[in-house]
Amino acid sequence: MNITTTAGKTSMVLLIALALSHFFNDMLQAIITAVYPLLKSDMALSFAQIGTITLCYQTSASVFQPVMGMLLDKKPNPFFLPLGMMFTFSGLTILAYTNSFGVILGSVSLVGLGSSILHPEASRLTSLASGGKRGFAQSVFQVGGNTGSAVGPLLAALFIAPYGRNHVAAVACLAFVGILVMIPISRWYGRILKEAKSGNGKKRHHQPQPLPRRKTLLTICVLLTLIFSKYLYMASLNSYYTFYLIEKFGVSIKTSQILLFVFLGATAIGTIIGGPIGDKFGRKYVIWASILGTAPFALLMPHVGFTATILLSFLVGLVLSSAFPAIIIYAQELLPNHIGLTSGLFYGFAFGIAGISAAVLGTLVDTYGIFNVYNACSFIPLLGMVAYFLPNLKKA
Repeated sequence: MNITTTAGKTSMVLLIALALSHFFNDMLQAIITAVYPLLKSDMALSFAQIGTITLCYQTSASVFQPVMGMLLDKKPNPFFLPLGMMFTFSGLTILAYTNSFGVILGSVSLVGLGSSILHPEASRLTSLASGGKRGFAQSVFQVGGNTGSAVGPLLAALFIAPYGRNHVAAVACLAFVGILVMIPISRWYGRILKEAKSGNGKKRHHQPQPLPRRKTLLTICVLLTLIFSKYLYMASLNSYYTFYLIEKFGVSIKTSQILLFVFLGATAIGTIIGGPIGDKFGRKYVIWASILGTAPFALLMPHVGFTATILLSFLVGLVLSSAFPAIIIYAQELLPNHIGLTSGLFYGFAFGIAGISAAVLGTLVDTYGIFNVYNACSFIPLLGMVAYFLPNLKKA
């Protein structure tokens, strides 16, 4: 049986299932940042401690993602996706009931481990199910995650904030719905692996790299710089946007979480746009326009009123999020024989930057105040200018 043909016939079914898997994973993981105001009030935490929680969560994900990607490149296992979801469920359940700061750090590390399993493995399956439209496939997969990230704070606002942190455990039970979605994917992948092992499947051939080794390394450095700028700025919004709204405009915790949902909802819309445009016009131009194009909105946001802040946060999420699918596919095209490792490296680096940034920003907020930190962060998207140095792989 031809692997490519099989994937082509079932591509949309698989892509939707993979997007739903990403949805449940990122929705549950978004609960962590959404309950920060509750954790801060329940345990009298400082902003530096909030940043440390994010650092532990993101470090767990960032360290293990390239490791898992490399491991599963060499030894694929069809049932790692449900295993990752079980780690997420366990971590959130512990988070719901503990009053120990150390145990909180351990619980969010378990959630990060779940994410480290899903992203590289599901990215590999997304590539297999793409039918050749890899940018479109990555956008479908990524929009599932971004939608989940947007819904997470909404769930927190409706089902956790009014009733207390213990209700995190009830929301965490949605992990079992995610596992039900993942089981058919795992069975399909298991059949593919079995056929390939028996010699009936299409063997994977070594593919040439589009650029010389030295230029490939330099290009990866540029991509990582762009990831750095994107996720440093995103960390200021994901971790501290609710606090910014509460302190500047006096909104309630519930309202701040709904407005975080607006921002994250915009990232879901932007993600679905970036991949197909990259397929048609080239990844470089999408990356360039996305990250640098965020700068005008980011620079304005600290200086406007309540309504304009909501509008600008929506535009920031819409424009900035379109870059990530293009960056992932661009990196996979640079190293076509190491899709799992490449996906794990870039997802892991993104998570690591987000975690370190959240910890550093938390300390800065404690020292200089949230308004000064937000004003300084608004200049970060200007780093998108380094996209100028990316070669055009369509020509290569």
